[in-house]
Amino acid sequence: MSSKNLNEGKVIIFSAPSGAGKTTIVRALLNKMSELSFSISACSRAPRGKEVNGKDYHFIGIEGFKNKIKNNEFAEWEEVYQDHFYGTLNSELNRIWNANKTVVFDVDVVGGMNLKKKFEKNALAIFVMPPSLLVLEERLRKRNTDSEQKIQQRLAKAEKEISLSSNFDFIIKNDKLEIAISEANAIINQFLVS
Repeated sequence: MSSKNLNEGKVIIFSAPSGAGKTTIVRALLNKMSELSFSISACSRAPRGKEVNGKDYHFIGIEGFKNKIKNNEFAEWEEVYQDHFYGTLNSELNRIWNANKTVVFDVDVVGGMNLKKKFEKNALAIFVMPPSLLVLEERLRKRNTDSEQKIQQRLAKAEKEISLSSNFDFIIKNDKLEIAISEANAIINQFLVS
C-alpha cells in the first residue's frame, strides 16, 4: 500500500449567492494556504471577457458537457439555467489529490449541497452569507456585468439559496472581508487536522 496524503479525498466547499464574496475569500485562502488547490469547474458556456480555458473554467460547450455526463465523467453537475451546465470533472479531483493537496470548490449552493452529500465526512461545507440582500444587490450592480433582468434573477435565486444555508457545516457572514477570510482560515485548519 502506497503512503497516502493525510488530506487525500478531503474537499472544502464554498457556496454562496452570486455577489456574496465567496470567490474573493477563496482566492485569499489559496494565496495563504499552500495545502489547498482550486478545483476548476467545467461549464457549457463560452468564455466571458478575459476568462481563460483551463484556468477560470474548462469550457466544453453544451454537447461536450452532455457527452461527459453520459460517460460519467463528473463528480457532480447541474443545469443552473436552461442549457447552462456547470460541474466538477473527476479528472480535476484526481489531479489535485495526486498533487497531495486538498480540493477547494467555489460552487453555487445546490452544487455545494450535492458535493457535501457525495463526500460526506470528507467534506467541509462553508456557506458565505451576504450582510443583507440590499448589500448583495449593491455588489451585483457595482460589478457592471449583468443586465437588470439578470440582476433580478440572481436576487430571486439568492433568497432561495439563503434559505438553504442551514445545510452547510459553517456559515460565515461576509460583512468585513478580512474577518471572513480569517474565520474561514481557522475553520479549514481545524478540518485539515481532524
